[in-house]
Amino acid sequence: MIQSEPLTKLFPGGARAAQPVEKTYSGPMMNIEALSKVFTMGENKVYALNNVSLSIEKGEMLAIMGPSGSGKSTLMSIVGCLDVPTSGTYVLDGSPVEKMNDRQLAEVRNRKIGFVFQQFNLLSRTSALENVLLPMSYTNLSARSSREKAIRALELVGLEKRMKHHPSELSGGQQQRVAIARALVNDPAILIADEPTGALDSKTGAEIMELFQNLHRDYGQTVIMVTHDAFVARHTGRIIRLADGKIISDALNPNPIKAGTPRPDAET
Repeated sequence: MIQSEPLTKLFPGGARAAQPVEKTYSGPMMNIEALSKVFTMGENKVYALNNVSLSIEKGEMLAIMGPSGSGKSTLMSIVGCLDVPTSGTYVLDGSPVEKMNDRQLAEVRNRKIGFVFQQFNLLSRTSALENVLLPMSYTNLSARSSREKAIRALELVGLEKRMKHHPSELSGGQQQRVAIARALVNDPAILIADEPTGALDSKTGAEIMELFQNLHRDYGQTVIMVTHDAFVARHTGRIIRLADGKIISDALNPNPIKAGTPRPDAET
């Protein structure tokens, strides 16, 4: 298990500090048991996920892989508390998720989950700093403390000189860094990255992968990469493959690719 200092030391007095003190939880960061998600289409039932069990420890960096229709997007939605399963259990950082209502799910998302998407999802008419401030609108922090945290998050991703710039004034890689800072600013238990390099050129994508690896290595951040790209997946220490709503393999990758390693010709 990673023994690096947590991201809370980057953000003293952060969002978690503003909440009531939680009981100590010593189990896995995330534990899923016999989880299924079923959609009814006319008289037919479609299993987007079928009896999936999965455990993730604090400080892991792993990839969830699968082709279109494999169930990886549905699994990401449930892991990210955007949806709930039809059956099965899901415990996140000690909190049972599967029976939460919409308000409870929104609270858990804001406090425990950081999202990074392929298309950045930044507000075009607001600055980088204002985009990073958005998740803290739902915390008890003062405006001054929120601003200080947002600045530190942008410094962490190397954008201290671009804080006042709007997305249209930033490169794709810089926009993704803003998105990562926004995902980190509330000190999430899990950082979920959905095809985070898919809209970037290879050089910029390598820089973003290096940032994720640094967050994992230096700060013990739990990172889940959702991807269809085997080369991206091999940058992580564990690769889970889905097909037809089931986990077909779950293997450790003892020698993750270092960010910046050229993609093999056969995979270009």
